[in-house]
Amino acid sequence: MRNADRAESAMSAGEVVERIREHVGHPATIKELMRVLAIPNEERYRFRRRIKQLVEAGELIRIRGNRYGLADRMRLVVGRLQVNPRGFGFVAPEHAAAGAGDDIFVAGVNLHQAMHGDRVAIRLERVAGRPEGRIVRVIERANQELVGRYDVDASGVGFVLPFDQRVVMDVQIPAGATGGASSGQMVVVEIDRWPTATRNPIGRIIEVIGVLGDPGVDTTLIIRKHRIPEAHEPAVVAEAKRLGDAVKRRDLKGRTDFRTVLTVTIDGETARDFDDAITLEVLPNGHHWLGVHIADVAHYVKEGGALDEAAYTRGTSVYFPERALHMFPAPLATGLCSLKPGVDRLVQSCLMEVDRHGAVLRYELHDGVICSDARMTYTEVEAILTRRDPDTRRQYAELVPLFGLMDTVYRRLNARRVRRGSIDFDLKATQLVLDEAGMVEDIVAADRNVAHRIIEEFMLAANETVARHLRDSELPALFRVHEPPDPAKVADFDAFTVSLGYGLGAPAGRVRPRHFQQLLKRLHGQPEERPVALLMLRTMQKAQYDAVNIGHFGLASETYTHFTSPIRRYPDLVVHRLLRESREGGPSVERVEELTDELPDIGRHTSAMERRAEEAEREIVQWKKVRFMTDKVGDEFTGYVTGVTGFGLFVELVEHFVEGLVHISSMADDYYRFLDSDHALFGENTGKTYRLGDTVNVQVVRVDTERRQIDLGIVAILEAVRKSERNRGPQRSRVTRRARVPRGGGRGGRGGRTRR
Repeated sequence: MRNADRAESAMSAGEVVERIREHVGHPATIKELMRVLAIPNEERYRFRRRIKQLVEAGELIRIRGNRYGLADRMRLVVGRLQVNPRGFGFVAPEHAAAGAGDDIFVAGVNLHQAMHGDRVAIRLERVAGRPEGRIVRVIERANQELVGRYDVDASGVGFVLPFDQRVVMDVQIPAGATGGASSGQMVVVEIDRWPTATRNPIGRIIEVIGVLGDPGVDTTLIIRKHRIPEAHEPAVVAEAKRLGDAVKRRDLKGRTDFRTVLTVTIDGETARDFDDAITLEVLPNGHHWLGVHIADVAHYVKEGGALDEAAYTRGTSVYFPERALHMFPAPLATGLCSLKPGVDRLVQSCLMEVDRHGAVLRYELHDGVICSDARMTYTEVEAILTRRDPDTRRQYAELVPLFGLMDTVYRRLNARRVRRGSIDFDLKATQLVLDEAGMVEDIVAADRNVAHRIIEEFMLAANETVARHLRDSELPALFRVHEPPDPAKVADFDAFTVSLGYGLGAPAGRVRPRHFQQLLKRLHGQPEERPVALLMLRTMQKAQYDAVNIGHFGLASETYTHFTSPIRRYPDLVVHRLLRESREGGPSVERVEELTDELPDIGRHTSAMERRAEEAEREIVQWKKVRFMTDKVGDEFTGYVTGVTGFGLFVELVEHFVEGLVHISSMADDYYRFLDSDHALFGENTGKTYRLGDTVNVQVVRVDTERRQIDLGIVAILEAVRKSERNRGPQRSRVTRRARVPRGGGRGGRGGRTRR
């Protein structure tokens, strides 16, 4: 499907690995491999590409002398390095390795110039107990560019302190490479020379972002940090503009005409793009004919074009509190592919017959055309259905019966999904109220009302129906999969919930989605509901895209995909193309081979881009929340414990939905011991216990905007410590104060400073 890497080999990647395993007993050059494996001359170019793919996948490792060996034969594991700000790291293996477990610990001395995010080869050195290893090779650097604060030390040497605390090395900036930056400004630095055993990386400043606290600097920093493309390339915008802003007569040929059917969109008040519309009719047998109509982006975005390549690179749209980075340019995203009322729009439609028990008895898939009758908001639909507001019902009198039908069908679909055990994490989301400068004025709960739930349920039904269609076609497809949780994590989670008087009620290896669902029901309305639900989420695997259908554990679904938003998710666009190919007689044998080869890579890439977007969105929200708390130092709040570690308690404030840390060092009224399995800190002398889910009164002690951290103190402990100090009277410290080291001190000469 991509233009690049379309070369085929007579042998699949798996066959190449197996033949090397059987016939090559040592790391060998490509020429040796081709000779031993008897690769024909006409296949050698393709064989080289296959070897390159296997190296990228971590199956083969290239070592000195341009020799290639099987990673597992050399006791090497390939994975991404995650560095802790304190200087050590962990590598998550890309493939299962004997004794490796989920991740491999790497001591600071064994990082060997690897940096956070790098793809590395690691040699396992100890597997008994916690697996440990030593990095032997950096396969792929993650951070050609970094963001950080430019400073100058006492000796006049410039350096950039990385914004990401997991990058523990400063980047040295030679004279003449400052890009006009002044000390204290946030910048983007490009690394010219990677670190060695004797010096830190060296780079040059390529962009000055501004001073922390200036409007927009925070969002720009996050965008640069995660290397998210911002403006669309001129060629991409030009291709979008050439498509025009209206449906052409020739585009209607062969399409099902839904323009006479009552059609609505339901979105948020501030939404600018509307990519899903709903129709709903009552059938003669009393069942309902539910239509989910999705903007036909695939009709306009041709595979291999500039729009397609740019969308694939981005993978998804990214949404920040005050702006969005769309996967497609505005002429497409908010224009031609936006299902605006009163204008014709091309769609791919999934129509489903839903019976009284919420079962989809039959379905049809169409290339269609619609003309939306109304653009409704969640608030308006909620006012009609829940609050039954007379003014709103009068304003939309012609649509009120339609919304009544929607409510009925939603409840039937939802009841069926609940019966099969689907897990619904009904956690309150937060909404940031921003001023014109992008600063947070308030943080409020963003509740899901009945209108949100209606649209969500209809989209789930369409996604599942399309997934079943793709599965039954027995053609290559892209699914949204969610693996069952690790039994060991489930056992730990269950043991904790049992200690609270709940429990899953099933052995860890036989737990099903309904066991988690039923636990959430029993927790509903209890003080520990949210913390336990958050812990449950951490117990779960992450959903991802894959060409292999293994089902969706969280939804208790045997097959699931993403079909409903191709304007903002690339996998949905792929699914739309696959559906069209299946409706047009199915792909050729060559196309099937192409899809089989490329869909796994598309799944891996888009899953990675989704994780990048989620991390960036989460980080900017957390940073804005921290800045919101800067004027609240000394204030007291009620919160509940959302996490317990050996170094303290994470507490979320009830009033502002902001999380802070009660560091163990502030709990000076006792010696507290961390009870891992109990998710608790236990006071050895007082017997006082703080555990996950507990409600506590805390005081904001310090707000560190640079580290994006809020330090809290438990009010009762702070008062006890202060009282103890008053009773003791003034004391002279027995600790000799050391002289303050200047900002640039302790650098060990020109080698630079490493933050551990």
